[in-house]
Amino acid sequence: MADSEPVQSDLFGFSASSGSGERFRPLAERMRPRTLDDIMGQDHLVGRDAPLRRFLASGQFPSMIFWGPPGSGKTTLAGICASSLQFGFEKLSAIDSGVKEVRKALENAEKARRRGVRTMLFIDEIHRFNKAQQDTLLHAIEEGLVVLVGATTENPSFEVNAALLSRAQVYILNPLGDREIEAVINHALTSDTVLSALSVVLEDPDFLVRFSAGDARKALNALEAAIALVSECGQKSVVLTRKIFEQALQYRAPVYDKGGEVHYDTVSAFIKSMRGSDPDAALFWLARMIEGGEDPKFIARRMVIFASEDVGNADPYALTLAVSVFHAVELIGMPEARINLAQGVTYLAGAPKSNASYQAMNAALSESPSLRSFPVPMQLRNAPTKFMKNLGYGGGYRYPHDYPGHFVEESYFPEGVEPRIYYHPGDEGRERFIRERLAGLWQGRY
Repeated sequence: MADSEPVQSDLFGFSASSGSGERFRPLAERMRPRTLDDIMGQDHLVGRDAPLRRFLASGQFPSMIFWGPPGSGKTTLAGICASSLQFGFEKLSAIDSGVKEVRKALENAEKARRRGVRTMLFIDEIHRFNKAQQDTLLHAIEEGLVVLVGATTENPSFEVNAALLSRAQVYILNPLGDREIEAVINHALTSDTVLSALSVVLEDPDFLVRFSAGDARKALNALEAAIALVSECGQKSVVLTRKIFEQALQYRAPVYDKGGEVHYDTVSAFIKSMRGSDPDAALFWLARMIEGGEDPKFIARRMVIFASEDVGNADPYALTLAVSVFHAVELIGMPEARINLAQGVTYLAGAPKSNASYQAMNAALSESPSLRSFPVPMQLRNAPTKFMKNLGYGGGYRYPHDYPGHFVEESYFPEGVEPRIYYHPGDEGRERFIRERLAGLWQGRY
């Protein structure tokens, strides 16, 4: 007896006539959009003449990566596209899948191809795959075995390797706006087979909208939990107050919105506390960001910038430490990465401060457009070939290591440009030594 072919599912793997079993599915699943027209908040991708709609119309669907926050519709959109194209749908989660699972999915795709069916391989949280796991996909994409659709909440340029990015177009999904979340909630209350049988009154609908933070799934899960908390068998109406939501969710929303004004205000307070050499205040704002669900890698990146912008050469080790913190956060992950962040924050806040390098770069950039027409002096040019040396490239260059103190006074500016002083080292920390050394070398300039 021949081996049976694998059955590839689509995202909507149940019958519309599944009867009473439908009511036991989570509300977010029951309300999952079925067509592009049902998708909210992504008109730039699914609206008239938008890329995904045109791909479906042409039947030519390339590999791509959906980058967007939770609940923005990444998984749903992939399922709709696969269903519309009549592709097989292999779904993996990078959280609990590895090379073995990827290879099994590719084997299924090969069997489907022999039946004349193309396969979409959907990988949720693709940023969690390491380089080796991502590399297993390359050959299958190149030979057309699968159309890859990856979903990620993280910036693909940081988390997806370059080889995979070059084979997959990145499309950004936006968090849903307040009106769209309201529409999702109202649609559930009026159209869902279970909820439409109830009279549900939201006493504070804005609370649910704010709580969801642009995440439709989060809004629907919260609505379902609140109704389950207060509804009784045979009850025909419920009133949902803010207190009921807080009881159902065991949650008091922190005053922190990762994409809004409070987000930027909190980051600003965090940076200014470190700049002001107050490690305790910096830890206070760090804790608020962590509690509010801020991406720890975003925090670490801000610390790397701070190390150069605000500590600079007053303590050159600060940059090394900040970069190490970033790598530790990548390696360890939360919640333990909070310890790495705390170490970095306390060091940066306690370090001597200088913004001289930052100011110097800005000063140089401000003059660069007016001075860009001046050519590089011949003695400073690179001369990798004999022909270029014969043209005078590098001629007359004095090699500092051949002189006492490894220094020779030389003009390194273009001919006709008076030497500028962009960098003004201060008196703090290591920068005092740098200033004294430069003053001894360049008499009259420092």
